[in-house]
Amino acid sequence: MENTGLKVLVHASAFFAPFLVPVIVFLISEDKELKRLSIQALLFQLVIGALIFISSWLVIFLIGIPMLIVFGLMGVIVPIMGIIKALNNEYFDYPIVGSWYQ
Repeated sequence: MENTGLKVLVHASAFFAPFLVPVIVFLISEDKELKRLSIQALLFQLVIGALIFISSWLVIFLIGIPMLIVFGLMGVIVPIMGIIKALNNEYFDYPIVGSWYQ
């Protein structure tokens, strides 16, 4: 687990470069676990972005407001959980896309 700094960077990139950093880490890293984590982070950001976009269109029907709140909170809380797990050298899978890429 010598890549703790890069794992934290991949999780924290959700707040400043959610697509660029995971791709760069995937390309430069040789660690299989770090590659898995960077792909999961990228897929999570894409899915959350799509869900927030769809929810914003559903605001017209008032269904989208709770969905926007839930998905917005997920987009903030899940990366923070990942940062904490990375700092403690614990295994972490993103909740929505963890089983897509193993």
